[in-house]
This record gives sequence, C-alpha cells and structure tokens, in this order.
Amino acid sequence: MAGTGKSTISRTVACELADNGKLAASFFFSRGRGDISHAGMFFTTIATQLAEHLPELRPLISKAIDDHPDINQRRLRDQWKLLIFDPLENAPMQSKQIVIVIDALDECEDKEKIKLILQLLVEAKNLQTMRLQVFVTSRPETPILLGFRKMLGETHQDFVLHDIPPPTINHDISVFFQQKLSVVKAEHGLSTPWPDEPTIQLLVERAAGLFIYAATTYRFIRDGMDPEYQLSVILSGEYTSTSPTGNLDNIYTNLLQYSLIGDRPPCEHEALLQGFRQIVGSIVIISDVMTIQNLANLLSLRRGKVGTVLASLRSVLNIPEIESQPVRIFHPSFRDFLLDKQRCSDRFWIDEKKIHNDLFQHCLELMCKRLRQDICDIREPGVLITEIPKDMVQSLITVDLRYACRYWVYHFQQGNSVEEDSRILHFLRQHLLHWLEVLTLVGEVSKGVLMIASLERILKVCSGLYFSKSL
Repeated sequence: MAGTGKSTISRTVACELADNGKLAASFFFSRGRGDISHAGMFFTTIATQLAEHLPELRPLISKAIDDHPDINQRRLRDQWKLLIFDPLENAPMQSKQIVIVIDALDECEDKEKIKLILQLLVEAKNLQTMRLQVFVTSRPETPILLGFRKMLGETHQDFVLHDIPPPTINHDISVFFQQKLSVVKAEHGLSTPWPDEPTIQLLVERAAGLFIYAATTYRFIRDGMDPEYQLSVILSGEYTSTSPTGNLDNIYTNLLQYSLIGDRPPCEHEALLQGFRQIVGSIVIISDVMTIQNLANLLSLRRGKVGTVLASLRSVLNIPEIESQPVRIFHPSFRDFLLDKQRCSDRFWIDEKKIHNDLFQHCLELMCKRLRQDICDIREPGVLITEIPKDMVQSLITVDLRYACRYWVYHFQQGNSVEEDSRILHFLRQHLLHWLEVLTLVGEVSKGVLMIASLERILKVCSGLYFSKSL
C-alpha cells in the first residue's frame, strides 16, 4: 500500500484485526526515533508480540532464546528463522490465520534492510500449518518497489491509495470536516451556519486528497480561542502551487507564520525564529522522543522557554498534557517540509547539519558536566549489573544523559563536525571509562564499542594512528 494517510489506515486495520482476534503483531517504523527507526529490533519485537498473543508459540520462542542467548545480536535472517519462522512451522496449530501489520516501512533508515525484510517475509508462504498474512504500508520508494518486484504475483497484492477515485477521497475529507468542525461549533456555542457548505468545499479542494492537510487544518481551528478567526486565517492563505506537496507546504508555512510570528513586532522576529530552529529543529532531528524537561536539559535551556515555543505549535506538534509524556510531531510530512529548503521558506527552514552539530556539542557538554566515576554510587567494583536496582540507574542516569551517551557520535557523523576532533579526544581522555560505565549500566556497551570504531574511521587527525595512541 502506498500514499498519504498510510499510518491512519494501518492503525485502523490493526484495531479491527485486534477486535477480530487475528492481529498477531505489529511494528510502526518512524524515521529518527531510536529503536523504531531501524530494523535492529524488528524481528525481536514481532517475536515478543507473537509469544504474548499466541500461547502455542510461547514455549517455542522461549526455547529459541534459551538456545541462542545472543539472538538479539544476530543477523536479521537468523532472527527471522529462529524466532518466527521455525516456531510458526512447528506450532501445534492447524489452519490458523494470523496477520502482522507493518506501518511506514519506508521510514526504516536502512534501505538494504528493507529489501531483506521483504525477502524474508515472503518465506511465510512456505508455512504448512499456519497462514501468515502481512499488511504493509509504505510510500512507493525505490527499495520498497524493488523488494515487491522480486516477489511472485500471487505472493502479494498491491493497493495504491492514489488509485482511489478522487470523488471518493474528497467525499471522505468532506465528511471529516463536517463532523469535526460541527464539534468545534458546539463547543464554542456558534449559532450561525458555520462553516457553510461552500467553505467546506473550499477546504476539500485545498486538501487536494491529502488527509494530513485536513487533520492539520482541523487541529489549527480547534486549538485556537476563536475558531471563526482561525478558519479565516486558513482561508486567507495563498494556494496556487501545482507541486504535489504545494497545498500542504502552504498550510504549514501559513500556520507557522501565524502561530510563531503573528503580530509581534519585527524586532522580536529573529529571536523567535532562532528559538524555533533550535527547539523544533532538535525535535525533528533527535533519534528518540523526549519530554519537554528532558529536551530542555539536553539543550541547556529553561523548561519555560521550551514550553512557550512549543505551546504555539499544537496544530503540528503533539504536546502532551502529562509532563512525563514525550513531545512528538503529528506527521512525518512536517519534518520533511522543515528539512527541505525547496519547500520551506528560509525563515522556517531547518539546517539539518547545523542541528546535528549543535546536538553533538550539547551531548558532549552534558556528558562532560555529568559523567563521573561510579555514577550510581555503588562503591562495589565487582557488583553484577543484575544486582543494581533499575530504579537507581534510571534516577541517576536521566533520559537526557542517556541520550547524550548513546547518540553523540551519531550527531557528530551527521553534522560532519571534523573541526571538533580535539574536543572529542579531550573528552575521551577524561571520560572514556565513565562513558563506558554508563553504557554498561543501561545495557548499551556493545554500541559503545561500535561508536569507538566509527570514530577511528572518521576522525582525520594527523595520522591514522593518532586517535588510538592518544587514548
């Protein structure tokens, strides 16, 4: 399946399958979101859900894990065979039908892994005792198309959203606007015929078949103090682009202009835009989700400043009411818009490399400030990791520090910050063991070894041996 609105559809399908008892597992990829942005935990997550939902598979999957304790470090092919295919093949079930839902496969950052996942899933057709179906949503990107092209025709069935007749899509969007805005009208006690039918049709026309346009427009109108004025802001925008994303780009630009700049005096604009780029740019770039407080800690900002910037952008950002919940963007199209200089105006454009470089520096500064020997005050060098209370680790190694330890090398690579060589060497001389201690406590020490190997490859300091000898 391809096209805009895939995530909404996949979640709807997942809910219906769950209600019917057919949903066995699901995985929702999201680019730039830690473990769900790559394929490393794809099959292990699917296996865990299979064991939870199908008691018949539980002992078989458990045995595979017992026999292969390093299964989470093995190749995807091994994980598929040992954790999923073999248990399904040997399960004491006859003619049972189950479904796995995979959402936004195109959001997986490793394109080669995408093709491999599709190749492995095809092997499910060889199962003798069970019928496994896989529901996949994705934009039609090259690795996806190549992966499906190698399958036999009877193995998969394509359903392209863009092939749905436009009148059907427009009707659905019209119903969406009518239902959602009628609720807004009731909540605000609007007595006039609002919005009237011509206005609904104009909104449908501007949506151009994009449900994300309709959803963003609705949130903008709903979250304002005066929905009639909010709607007038939407209708006052220029929508003449013939680009496939033109209308969506226009509404994002219009909403940012209104929500962030508004009628504030020109002397305040640059400071507002600078805060926007730093805070929202970090949200769309970071490799994991964070609460407002954790993000403020990472960026060395006051929580109030971060909260103020984000509060004005509720139509495009999911700002939770509960402080312990993370901030998220509503839809990947907003991130794509902000990072594309051709689509986004200069004042709102996010320079991806600059934000990566800034995040790298913030990570380094945070680690230099917080890392120390025996960070959890255990005072027993020989204690086993399993004997250290998890709540102690979580309270002393906060989310922002954990993030810095896990992703500072990644941001260094993506920002091409080769001029920071001396700072990295200084950090490693002072805190290498402290850093590895934290990674060990949070179960990520293997990633630390890989990060050091990456640094050896990319640092260009004097000779190729300088980095290793300097430590």
